[in-house]
Amino acid sequence: MGTENDKQPEQLTRPYKMQARARSAAVTGERILDAAVGIFYEQPAENLSLEEVAHRAGVSVQTVIRRFGGKDGLFTAAAEREATRIAEQRNQAETGDVAGALSILINHYEEVGDGIFRMLAEELRRPALRKIVDLGRVYHRQWCERVFAPALADRRGTERERRLVQLIAITDVCTWKLLRRDYGLSRNETELAMCELLRPLIPEGR
Repeated sequence: MGTENDKQPEQLTRPYKMQARARSAAVTGERILDAAVGIFYEQPAENLSLEEVAHRAGVSVQTVIRRFGGKDGLFTAAAEREATRIAEQRNQAETGDVAGALSILINHYEEVGDGIFRMLAEELRRPALRKIVDLGRVYHRQWCERVFAPALADRRGTERERRLVQLIAITDVCTWKLLRRDYGLSRNETELAMCELLRPLIPEGR
């Protein structure tokens, strides 16, 4: 039986070359996604250009297509990666810590709220966007159920559902936009306004 020393040089170097190629491909993929996300936060999704993405990522359009299969595939991959990153950020909020949760939430909206609202405006025109937006709604509901669990603990049935929907509405990106963009409140004033809206719905000491 042959030993490691019996292997030809090309047999020894092939696995390392394959690993290096895989690492390079992963880095390239992340660079493409970075470019796509950056463009999305600057302009409507329907204006997303594969040529501009490729230019910013320093690759060819063919590389983008080969990796993500076109505009919808690229957008979906970029949005899913952003959703994972955002969930990691928002999941730092602890159950029952309303002030801490609102601070994290407002930071999130300050970073990506305008992009989210653009997605909401475009969801009916692009099926890929609609799916992503629906997943976002599901996540926000689950986040509210966890963070505001003490406010829901003593409620059942339609009463619980009504209270949950109230909590969802107060902390929704549309409420942030209304306070922050439409009426020009500062970031801190927006956080305070949401807190004041939530306060009557949160039991004292919870």
